[in-house]
Amino acid sequence: MNSKRIEVVRKFYNELGKEVITRKELYSTRDKLRDELPLVSVRWIEDNHRVTGKSGHYRLPIEILDGVTDSVEISQESVKGKVKPKTEVEVEEIVSNAFNFIPTKDSNYVAWGHHRDIEAILKSKIFYPTFITGLSGNGKTFMVEQIGAKLKREVIRVNITVETDEDDLLGGFRLVDGETQFHKGPVVEAMERGAVLLLDEVDLASTKILALQPVLEGKGVFLKKINQWITPKDGFNVIATANTKGKGSESGSFIGTNILNEAFLERFAVTFEQEYPTNANELKIVKNTFKDNGIEDDVFADHLVKWADIIRKTYYDGGVDEVISTRRLVHVSKAYSIFQDKLKAIELCIARFDDDTKQSFKELYGKVDADVEVEENSEKKDDYNPF
Repeated sequence: MNSKRIEVVRKFYNELGKEVITRKELYSTRDKLRDELPLVSVRWIEDNHRVTGKSGHYRLPIEILDGVTDSVEISQESVKGKVKPKTEVEVEEIVSNAFNFIPTKDSNYVAWGHHRDIEAILKSKIFYPTFITGLSGNGKTFMVEQIGAKLKREVIRVNITVETDEDDLLGGFRLVDGETQFHKGPVVEAMERGAVLLLDEVDLASTKILALQPVLEGKGVFLKKINQWITPKDGFNVIATANTKGKGSESGSFIGTNILNEAFLERFAVTFEQEYPTNANELKIVKNTFKDNGIEDDVFADHLVKWADIIRKTYYDGGVDEVISTRRLVHVSKAYSIFQDKLKAIELCIARFDDDTKQSFKELYGKVDADVEVEENSEKKDDYNPF
């Protein structure tokens, strides 16, 4: 632990006189002691010293003060049972292991589709690289995170882009307090913790993603920058999500996706094709979202699900180029709870589509829900109906 951080802990403990503090106390004390604190952010306390099970609470690592300064009176009870760090490396390791990567449970989540299959894979703790593909907004990533929350498995999510490289994934040297230090990347972190590595939107990757080929074999990886071999801990697994199967997007709907290397794809043991939820499951999702935001309107929920279902069937038949995703229905549900206006909620949440598609979707909803009046576009021909 560097001297600036030690000084921050000392001043905070002197000021507050306790080890566990709230987020409000963290930042109000920072503001109060701004002139006395060294030039260092206190965000590292928030990021690395959360108290498990107590949201918004953080533990000051006062064990680092032992033997460093006599100006702080630390009671025997406050350090009882704590391990004194022997070296700077050991301290940083303690900080890393204290961080919890277990996702938070979402009460609105509805298990469906391949949930049981993915859960069985993660519960087994067998290394079994898994590829999940499907249209945007149908819950691929959310499902993995919620299974992790249910099983109390750590999930380290990495959002892949065309710029993602070996340094982002495996780690590299960073400038810290004027010195260069090697920081392990999320892939190595997941391997050492036996966590689930979630490669989100993997089909956006460039050929630089091939740095993960040995990782996908489950044998470990060699960090050539520091001459260190990393062996994965039991339970480590890799799950990738994508809108395509790694063959690019023929329709052009997912611009930016790339054709992935065949040898890379071959290393994934199974591929799950994720569809949108059934009407029954999607109705539960919409109702849960309503309830979570203080709304009870089963009729509107039912209309939204039917509306989305008709649009999807038309999309699959090639009648329209856009689709209403489950995520989009959740957006509409939340907009309705804010504005208390059905049509306004729908209009705002489909405004990202082109004018013709937007008007068509609005008119279709008017046919699904007789209580809503939708003004038709006078420029359209009387017999025009995209559905």
